[in-house]
Amino acid sequence: MLLETARSVMALAQRLGAQGVAASAGRARSVDVEWRDGKLEKITEATTHGVSVQLYVDGRYSAVSTSDLRPEALERFLADAVEMTRALAPDPHRRLPDPELYAGQADVDLQLEDAAYGDLSAQDRRLFAERIEAAARGHEAIVSVTSSVGDALYEGHRVHSNGFIGQRRATSFWAGASVSVKDADGRRPEEGDYAAARFFRELPSAEALGGRARERALSRLGSKKMASAVLPMVVEGRVAGGLLGRLLGPMHAGSLQQRRSFFEGRMGQPIGSALLDVADHPLLVRGLGSRLFDGEGIAARRLPLFEKGVLRNFFVDTYYGRKLGMPPTTGGASNLDWKPGERGLEELIADAGEGVLVTGFLGGNSNSTTGDFSLGVQGFRIASGKRAGPVAEMNVAGNHLELWKRLAAVGSDPYPYSALRTPTLVFDGVQFAGL
Repeated sequence: MLLETARSVMALAQRLGAQGVAASAGRARSVDVEWRDGKLEKITEATTHGVSVQLYVDGRYSAVSTSDLRPEALERFLADAVEMTRALAPDPHRRLPDPELYAGQADVDLQLEDAAYGDLSAQDRRLFAERIEAAARGHEAIVSVTSSVGDALYEGHRVHSNGFIGQRRATSFWAGASVSVKDADGRRPEEGDYAAARFFRELPSAEALGGRARERALSRLGSKKMASAVLPMVVEGRVAGGLLGRLLGPMHAGSLQQRRSFFEGRMGQPIGSALLDVADHPLLVRGLGSRLFDGEGIAARRLPLFEKGVLRNFFVDTYYGRKLGMPPTTGGASNLDWKPGERGLEELIADAGEGVLVTGFLGGNSNSTTGDFSLGVQGFRIASGKRAGPVAEMNVAGNHLELWKRLAAVGSDPYPYSALRTPTLVFDGVQFAGL
């Protein structure tokens, strides 16, 4: 049905005067349950459906969408959209992708849909959220606990007037808890634990999620600033993605074309230490970012980003690729695939000797043009290779082009509940600002 809708929309847009059309028809259902301090706080369920259309008319381009799929409404909508597009300024770089980019789509089952999705009842969701909250309790310092459980099912079809046809069905599940505690000085620090997966049974148990949320919150009691210093920084895998995301942002071709990327002119040059070895991996089975094709229909392939610290590729879509004279790769990241180390978090803490274990980034900024950054952090002081007291209200500052050259170790423990799949990262000589 969705494929027929996409095809009929494409044909109608062509009949109304569009020379090129990309049409998508999709349907999504999502459910969210929030449980707070022993009672149901909120439950939401939403089902959406609609079409989105990219129109190429007389050298001009527009993108429109609607959820009104009645035939007479669609015809009026598309007729107006085509006329509106004719009124826009021409853009010679806006064209459908070259059909050669659609070729070679992998013949692999990515296992993105949990066949048992329909078996999950409202009672199951509520009980799971309730059990997470119960597991997060058990200490007098705990003030409040909010647990959440959610899931979604998406189905979509996409067709292009120059030959592309693609479909996608995927499920996703997420769950977690946020715990606030009361410190002796009256502060109320908050921490939690969360996870996401394609299959419900691949989420951690309610008891594991709640227990970790409790322990992480209690570990913030007594947090304080420490003296400013230059120290090794151990970044927990579950939060290292926040640091990595600031590195990847300026790798998009749009940033390069607009002169807002500190990577400009650095292709083939070392950006980090030899341990920075990362690829984009869209064909990971059950991956949270997995796909057979990207948002333009470009066939998904593994894309090296950094090899032994050297910058190898950018995220290049067809539009900015034409503007820059660069061959398209893909419009954005899917899953990341790190070359892992041989040691996990605790071993890397022991190896660090003295330093700071970062368990959270709190605000701050990162300049995509210069690479300068300043980020709030919380975590633990590392003394004699062990966690010492909790620290908070600290900042790390520097420049990405220097920081990643200080990458001294990569863990063997990629975080499984994120598409970034970041392992523990260790950096030498990082400037911490505190007292």
